[in-house]
Amino acid sequence: MTTSETANQPRTYEVRTYGCQMNVHDSERIQGLLDSAGYRPADKGEPADVVVINTCAVRENADNRLYGNLGHLAGTKRQQPGMQIAVGGCMAQKDRQTVLDKAPWVDVVFGTNNVGSLPALLERARVLDEAQLEIKESLETFPSNLPTRRDSAYAAWVSISVGCNNTCTFCIVPALRGKETDRRPGDILREIEALVAEGVQEITLLGQNVNTYGVEFGDRQAFSKLLRSCGQIDGLERVRFTSPHPAAFTDDVIDAMAETPNVMPQLHMPLQSGSDRILKEMRRSYRSEKYLGILERVRAAMPRAAITTDIIVGFPGETEADFAETLVVVEQARFSAAFTFQYSIRPGTPAATMPDQVPKAQVQERYLRLVDRVDAIAWEENKSFVGEAVEVMFADNEGRKDELTNRMSGRARDNRLVHVAVPDDPGLRPRPGDIAEAVVDYAAPHHLNADGGIANLRRTRGGDAWEARRARAAESSPGVSLGMPTLRTR
Repeated sequence: MTTSETANQPRTYEVRTYGCQMNVHDSERIQGLLDSAGYRPADKGEPADVVVINTCAVRENADNRLYGNLGHLAGTKRQQPGMQIAVGGCMAQKDRQTVLDKAPWVDVVFGTNNVGSLPALLERARVLDEAQLEIKESLETFPSNLPTRRDSAYAAWVSISVGCNNTCTFCIVPALRGKETDRRPGDILREIEALVAEGVQEITLLGQNVNTYGVEFGDRQAFSKLLRSCGQIDGLERVRFTSPHPAAFTDDVIDAMAETPNVMPQLHMPLQSGSDRILKEMRRSYRSEKYLGILERVRAAMPRAAITTDIIVGFPGETEADFAETLVVVEQARFSAAFTFQYSIRPGTPAATMPDQVPKAQVQERYLRLVDRVDAIAWEENKSFVGEAVEVMFADNEGRKDELTNRMSGRARDNRLVHVAVPDDPGLRPRPGDIAEAVVDYAAPHHLNADGGIANLRRTRGGDAWEARRARAAESSPGVSLGMPTLRTR
């Protein structure tokens, strides 16, 4: 018997998440399902009765990370009778029986399409005392129809589609999450309205290719219409989305972004490569000229829009000339940030068996050059904000050094990270979710500083929701201080 069972208390859980925003959103649903089934989150430092690992199959060394974690948990489980381990997500969908073969101490393996089955599978594994493997090939329940436990009181992910209809040669996602499935607009808007009623004031629309939304029901302008509809929701301060595909990015979306006040002037647009030859090998159905043309039109409509991207270095067959073309596009695009990746083989993808795999040392050298150039450009772009006032929505856990520097951190309207000096008086200090203006006095490649204080502080419903959540947590954990964020003096 576990500690929880001995004390006749609810069983506890911990969810470990790896991968993309879709996985983060799925983990919120996993936590909500377990809450609804009578489990409770394990306290910090407390061994959980159930550990759920929500896996990724896209990132480098995903296999090693999963099986390393499972190896560590095997020892914990031996010391904690009754403990259960569940593995879900993309790696579970891909490897299936392999997970149980390599880690027979795992109790449940479930896929990307049947997240809602987890509580029943855990109970079945416990009653039958044998591992349960259930992988569905098609979506059982749209994730947003499941219960949720959100990490934030004032910001939320909203999934508008799952799956992908593209065939990029480096990507295994379509094989693991299936063809694109779209939610109806009314269902999405009702979810957003319900979230706003709870205090949420920023939402991020999620989709594998978020701007192809509507393909399933035949409306090519469905995504731009959805953005405009978000602009009609009272109390919704900020709207953003990730990730669009350049091949499907249309001018009606640009117009909707520019003309809808609560849509953030920020765009994450994956490039992957600046070489047209490599883009063709990747089966990315756009070329660099089209990509740069989209950015030009976005900036014509929103001159200060912050544009970020994804870039893969060292795709099979990439030459120095191909890499040079990527650097040229990076120079012209003027990204405010880029998520840069070194290509690594993903079993099951066409690129895995392509000839001319680029040597690791060469990939590393190119990667470092790219990162240096991206950072230099981002720094130049950020310096243009010095002396300007920006609107900051304060957030939890955005600044790792906030306590040491008497600052709180948050995001500007274009999603740039801003570290802001705030008053010591709790009555004058913003709460996470509150909004204020601050003048930028220093710029770094990845953040802005505003040490002159704040102006026009606005107490928001999001801040109220954050405070109410803290109060509920304090009531359920008597003796634990859960007040305003504390700051250390210098």
